[in-house]
Amino acid sequence: MNRRAFLLGATRALQAAPSPGFRLVDITAPAGIHFHHNSGAYGAKLLPETMGPGCAFLDYDNDGWLDILLINGMDWPGHKKRRTTLKLYRNNGNGTFTDVTERAGLAVEMYGLGVAVADYNNDGFPDIFVTCVGQNRLFQNTGKGHFLDVTAKSGLGGRTAFSTSAMWFDYDRDGHLDLFVCNYVKWAPEHDVFCSVDGKNKSYCTPEAYRGSTCWLFRNRGNGTFEDVTARSAIFDTSSKSLGVAMLDYDRDGWPDLIVANDTQPNKLYRNQRDGTFEEMGVKAGVAFSEDGKARAGMGIDAADFTNSGSPGVAITNFDNEMMALYLASSRAAFSDIALKTGIGRLSRSSLGFGCAFFDADLDGWLDLIAVNGHIDATVRNVPGNIGYAQPPHLFLNQRGTAFMDAAGQVGAGFAAPKVGRGLAYGDFDRDGDLDVLMTTNQGPAYLYRNDVANGNKPLRLRLTGTKSNRDAIGATARLETPAGAQSRTVKSGSSYLSQSELALTFGLGKQASASRLVIEWPSGRVEEHKNLRPGHYECREGDLLKGPDRY
Repeated sequence: MNRRAFLLGATRALQAAPSPGFRLVDITAPAGIHFHHNSGAYGAKLLPETMGPGCAFLDYDNDGWLDILLINGMDWPGHKKRRTTLKLYRNNGNGTFTDVTERAGLAVEMYGLGVAVADYNNDGFPDIFVTCVGQNRLFQNTGKGHFLDVTAKSGLGGRTAFSTSAMWFDYDRDGHLDLFVCNYVKWAPEHDVFCSVDGKNKSYCTPEAYRGSTCWLFRNRGNGTFEDVTARSAIFDTSSKSLGVAMLDYDRDGWPDLIVANDTQPNKLYRNQRDGTFEEMGVKAGVAFSEDGKARAGMGIDAADFTNSGSPGVAITNFDNEMMALYLASSRAAFSDIALKTGIGRLSRSSLGFGCAFFDADLDGWLDLIAVNGHIDATVRNVPGNIGYAQPPHLFLNQRGTAFMDAAGQVGAGFAAPKVGRGLAYGDFDRDGDLDVLMTTNQGPAYLYRNDVANGNKPLRLRLTGTKSNRDAIGATARLETPAGAQSRTVKSGSSYLSQSELALTFGLGKQASASRLVIEWPSGRVEEHKNLRPGHYECREGDLLKGPDRY
């Protein structure tokens, strides 16, 4: 599907979406997930209280079953009522989970916001980086079901900020994962600005009340330590107010680039110049502003080939009355915002979006787009005409490359119920081949939705392991060719908002019985080709034969 055909189809009048062919079933309670986010709010309306929390799917014990990590905040100093920590839930392999936070050494009190998971030391076990208000934390997986806080030892200590999303990626392609950290604004409790809607009562400030803060880039030395290369890499920029980051190959040269969602500041696109430095291309590439030239309040972000054309696309959630952005590469150097043309703009106009992700919810071979929504201040309920504090999520089904239809209300009443949504991740926790959804809410519970695909569509799942490349194969791109067309997926950390989805790749085959060819481009530059693949789960180690399929 080329871009012209995509846009022509998208201009047709929107119709009622057909039956989606799957359900998202709320199994939070029966699965044993008992979590309530603590923002620390006690009435002072401190800025960080509106932001978190994030979440992640990860297989921390390498038993083949995805576990769940939920980030948490804490009470503010001087207003302590209880002790709260993040939560790690181990997958029991039978649809239930066990809280192993204490056993894993993660019952650490901190004002956590976001999370990025990857095997930064290439030892075969996923490590955890938590962004915080204050000092961020790096937890190294010992491989024995336990984590060690190596923040100081790794060289990441001694830095405090209002950090939000983070992402692991190998920007210099040396086989060691580097770390990008988004920072929001310069803020401290003692410097919290008084803002008010009525001139009397304190309300949460917009980011315009604070100075911006640069993002950070840390280069992995390969010996367990990191060096701060923020300035040397040309990432340093104190005008940013960053909340989300995604990886993409903007110029399709095989080197990972970055796109950053900024709140009330222009979005940034950092092109990897392959010499350890980046060039900021946001304005030139057409992603910095809205179509009318305004900086929006960017929150969550994801990048993927949602048109099956090989061209990168980007979704960014924004504040209410700003619409989601849906950028599609119109050339090798520029993007166009097609949110209005695809229906997403109108459908998202009244939503205040946070986490978002491209994933193939119905396994039809086309990437759908999910987004969670929720306002930042409960008093918005008193504003006439506002959609409210808790807001329903969006589940935009990709209409075979022509438009998007919101099917949130058709996949389950629990899913469509209004929530104060923040974090969002996807992963196949029950190993049935389709992608399940994990969601967090601000000052509320987390939700786990099991995806029950009933349309007969088949999955092809692919887990990559690097050898010369980083072990997680982050940055690898796989292109699958079927009789119905081609699809591409990229192994990536980051994306969404404060959250981390699984690293395995999922292709929907629809009713196709096989795929003719799979081409894998590894971060090392190696290209491998495999032919005649059937539905199921495959494992591929860089330089080895494809193993599988394990059937569902």
